[in-house]
Amino acid sequence: MNEIESRKDEHVRLALDKNVSASHNYWDDISLVHNALPEINKSDIDLSTEFLGRQLEAPLLISGMTGGYSKAKKINEHLASTAETYQLAMGVGSQRAGLKTERLKETYSVVKDFDIPLRIGNIGASQLVLWGHEKTVSYLSEMIEMIDAHAIAICLNFLQEVIQFEGEAHAKGTLEAIRKLADAIEIPIIVKESGAGISFDVAQRLAETSIAAIDVGGMGGTSFAAIEHYRAKLHFDRLHARGGKTFWDWGIPTPQALIEVRDAVDDTFPVIASGGIRNGLDAAKALALGADLVGAAYTLLQPATKSEKETMFEIDAIVKELRAAMFLTGCDHIDSLQYVEVDGWI
Repeated sequence: MNEIESRKDEHVRLALDKNVSASHNYWDDISLVHNALPEINKSDIDLSTEFLGRQLEAPLLISGMTGGYSKAKKINEHLASTAETYQLAMGVGSQRAGLKTERLKETYSVVKDFDIPLRIGNIGASQLVLWGHEKTVSYLSEMIEMIDAHAIAICLNFLQEVIQFEGEAHAKGTLEAIRKLADAIEIPIIVKESGAGISFDVAQRLAETSIAAIDVGGMGGTSFAAIEHYRAKLHFDRLHARGGKTFWDWGIPTPQALIEVRDAVDDTFPVIASGGIRNGLDAAKALALGADLVGAAYTLLQPATKSEKETMFEIDAIVKELRAAMFLTGCDHIDSLQYVEVDGWI
């Protein structure tokens, strides 16, 4: 097992075995005002939506979690089967391992076996800087082919990189690299955070490029500083273990990041809310605050390591909870949620 493969295995094992969540989930600070006279039928509620020109049966994204080590193939297979059944968007984890090692490509490419309406590739922003523009364009073609991607996510995971003992915290020139890449390729580019959130200022700068969407990836769910804290302990690295503990709760809470990003961009600009989404009620809150799509990862990871049946159960529950929240607020379509009265953070 090579270094990247070993690291990805450790990330998943620690996420499952340790408490790596932020100290507080900020969706608990948000509530939707109950409508005692909803005047709709639950059976008439329409969850369907369009995102980046792709038709989805619900505004849900199975966020990119893994790939690049042997056990990831089965996890991605369970997630992909579920995405096909419910016609949801799905991402994969960073594809760097698949670019470096031929035998690991199948841990990602398994998703091509399923009819997923929106497949999203993934690469860290540091790689864009290290590779340079021409090499990045070449690698992206390989990444797109690897999963038959409809879009590519560029992950701003600098918190993780600066805490990780073998991290590559190269950020100088990232915005220009994103700008050039979005201009150079036809496939939509999504810029996402991975747990530390995107601010108003950063969203404004990103919106001046040709990217297609922003995923706010806020604080409140999995803390990658926490994961790197435990990884450093596994490797008897006291210094980086301390750094992970110090920055455990670093970032912008997801609801705040969502509000800031929504205020910073045009009303029609697509925004994804991820970070601490545990259920359909959290998803409804995110949609009410202006998200076009809601991403969940950690809540699906454990079921996906067990079986396809458990993964489908979790998504089925999330969809039913979202439908219930819409019924109880009198919303018969996703677009109606933006008019629901929200308490907290407003």
